[in-house]
Amino acid sequence: MKSKSIIAAAVCGLVATALPVAGWAGEQAVSGGDAIFTANNTWMLVATFLVFLMHLGFASLEAGMTRAKNTVNILYKNTAIIAIGILTYAVVGFNLMYPESFALGSWFGFAGFGVGTSPEDLKILEDGVGVYTYWTDFIFQAMFAATAATIVSGAVAERIKLPSFLVFTTLYVAFVYPWLGSWQWGGGWLDEMGFYDFAGSTLVHSVGGWAALAGVIVLGPRLGKYIDGKIRPIPGHNMPLATIGVFLLWLGWFGFNGGSVLSADPGLVSFVFVTTALAAAAGVVSAMFASWTVTKKPDLTMALNGALAGLVGITAGADVVSVGAAVIIGLVAGTLVVFSIMALDRLKLDDPVGAISVHLTCGIWGTLAVGIFAAEFSLMIQLLGVVAYGVVAFGAAMVLFYAIKSSIGLRVDEEEERLGLDITEHGMEAYAGFEMNTK
Repeated sequence: MKSKSIIAAAVCGLVATALPVAGWAGEQAVSGGDAIFTANNTWMLVATFLVFLMHLGFASLEAGMTRAKNTVNILYKNTAIIAIGILTYAVVGFNLMYPESFALGSWFGFAGFGVGTSPEDLKILEDGVGVYTYWTDFIFQAMFAATAATIVSGAVAERIKLPSFLVFTTLYVAFVYPWLGSWQWGGGWLDEMGFYDFAGSTLVHSVGGWAALAGVIVLGPRLGKYIDGKIRPIPGHNMPLATIGVFLLWLGWFGFNGGSVLSADPGLVSFVFVTTALAAAAGVVSAMFASWTVTKKPDLTMALNGALAGLVGITAGADVVSVGAAVIIGLVAGTLVVFSIMALDRLKLDDPVGAISVHLTCGIWGTLAVGIFAAEFSLMIQLLGVVAYGVVAFGAAMVLFYAIKSSIGLRVDEEEERLGLDITEHGMEAYAGFEMNTK
């Protein structure tokens, strides 16, 4: 997402923050050169609120795809996640992810805490030209930080203790996500080797997907999901809400990928919009075809996950693959997500919303696709990155989940699970006055 040249230029520009510029606000004038800077910065902020909107999409999708008796719990977790993500990223994550910024302040926190800076000195520069501000850089990156934990939320839904999930979220988002992100976006060892992940097929989605897989393994399936060796479907309670969630995510993804251009470059931003939209559309079509062929019924949930599969798949290479390749990436991702969901069910890995298949399976595919469809990148280096991220993200998540399980406990008891987490953990219902299905 962030090139080393931009980081280096940013550091050079921000070293000057030690000496505040007195009277800056009254003396600054707008020049013709500032117009480009303003356009870049404004687009980055628009992209930021589009990514923020994705968290409403995640909340809606997860709530719709699970049972009514757990709706408040799902919404509560998603509300907490974005708050925890922003705060932990400010306190520690930003500096861990971009270690060059240590020069600006302390090892913990970011330069905004107690450092005197002028707006002019806070411009992120590239080739001496302002691209966007330091504050914009932070808030855009912070929107990504919570996404990894949001992915986990859906996979472990309906049976994890709320305090345990919040502890995991805090630790994973504060330390694991930014540390792993520094390997490429922070100019780390994978970046030096030529690994490429434009907007996070691996750095965001697979990192969250590996944690989701670990959580599902440690927690075990929901009660009644697998009986006598047979898979018992547990349908979500609100398909309109789930559909709204997917469309919110699709909309937000234009900011997720489009903002990762890190400027308002009209050619590249519009190109990324096109590859993003085409991959998502192709994902829907191929998921529809694959699921309809196998199950003999047109499954809405598969079509919805097909859109997300295409979006996750294109995220790693949205700026470097061709339009035709974007369609192929989406078609493969949509097919993969269907068979991945079915395979996980056969393995008795209970993922209520298909998060592992969408974010991990298709995140891996999208990352490898860069090495397949973009000649300037190596498939073997992309594979190395996938493996390295998988080993560390999965290992770290397993350690955290087992540590939480052995200390404060991880899963609610059977009676709480049957009654639903809304009543047992929150003391309220999402749909007051309606009789909940507690089976």
